[in-house]
Amino acid sequence: MNRTLYTLLFHLGLPLVALRLFLRSRKAPAYAQRVGERFALNLPAMAKGGIWVHAVSVGESIAAAPMIRALLQAYPQLPITITCMTPTGSERIRAMFADEPRIQHCYLPYDLPWAAGRFLDHVQPKLAVIMETELWPNHIHQCAKRGIAVALANARLSERSARGYARFAGLTRPMLAEMSLIAVQTETEAQRFRQLGARPECVQVTGSIKFDLSIDEQLLPRARALREQWQASQRPVWIAASTHEGEDEVILAAHRQLREHHADALLILVPRHPERFNSVFELCRGQFPTVRRSSAEPINADTAVLLGDTMGELLFLYALADIAFVGGSLVANGGHNLLEPAALSLPVLSGPHLFNFLEIAAMLREAGALQEVDDAQGLAAEVRRLIELPRDAQRMGAAGLAVMKANQGALKRLLDALGRLI
Repeated sequence: MNRTLYTLLFHLGLPLVALRLFLRSRKAPAYAQRVGERFALNLPAMAKGGIWVHAVSVGESIAAAPMIRALLQAYPQLPITITCMTPTGSERIRAMFADEPRIQHCYLPYDLPWAAGRFLDHVQPKLAVIMETELWPNHIHQCAKRGIAVALANARLSERSARGYARFAGLTRPMLAEMSLIAVQTETEAQRFRQLGARPECVQVTGSIKFDLSIDEQLLPRARALREQWQASQRPVWIAASTHEGEDEVILAAHRQLREHHADALLILVPRHPERFNSVFELCRGQFPTVRRSSAEPINADTAVLLGDTMGELLFLYALADIAFVGGSLVANGGHNLLEPAALSLPVLSGPHLFNFLEIAAMLREAGALQEVDDAQGLAAEVRRLIELPRDAQRMGAAGLAVMKANQGALKRLLDALGRLI
């Protein structure tokens, strides 16, 4: 497949795109709003000549935030336009940069040449920075036509994804060859990009900027104060974060088994997607006394589950816990960021499906900071062990923090590479 055929198929598939938007809007009404932006229509007024950063959704937006703040500081004369594809990502971007007048935001238009061209002519960036592996052939080609350098930042490429790209070499090889910088997390991923057609001189191993996570010094004191307010300083508290459909039932079954031995154990359950908050709340409430974080109801001795149904609070919810399970890993989703709980010195648990974080998982596993489980029984057993053997929990937490500190510096290397393009 080449780019011409890809573009034709994309146009033919627009009715399906519209249907998908409609179906998603039934669960999340925000998908029915600002539809024009997805076709580069009704774009907000924007200052031109700055840096464009694309972060597809919430996770990428959070990962990009330290880089964006550093770019704001390094280039005080330049506006920064941040795009995403999801309403939750849009909400997070607006919340993180509400006080920064140089931040501009809209949805990224679909990967149609006329929409991509209209967007670029509206924004006229000096540099385009795409987070992780959100590659769109027409957007990249339209940048190349206009002489706009394109950088892929904090790039990830699993073996499975590489095989998928290789099947469409007529499309992906020219696209990768048009990129000015591919800043990858590991040498293994660098080699995959080179084999797919990226210019070797443009591929640079910078490491993962997720290791450069900075923790607000008030975060842990705030968390301790809230647990004291709950009268839960001595209660075992564990968190299951970024869970996907199919995982919540397993986690609740594990919590039930855990409470047979620790009847006062409190679970903080945080679904990954806001459209699932209500259904997961009903699932929890059918089995345990449950409080929604958004309700501001007090946690008391009878509360067994706190549902984390707020946005932008995940680090704080991690800080409230003694033990962390990271979701998206009991189902074949590939896992989520294992480094956030590690940065807070928490012992980290996950399921076996970690193909999006293989290298990071390997580092944590080898350091003794990560334990994988397969099912409810295994999860309950591990949480119970860490409650009953607090020194083991402390060793795991300290090992995770040590891995974080040993691998920091990726953000500076990335910024240096972007600076050469600017």
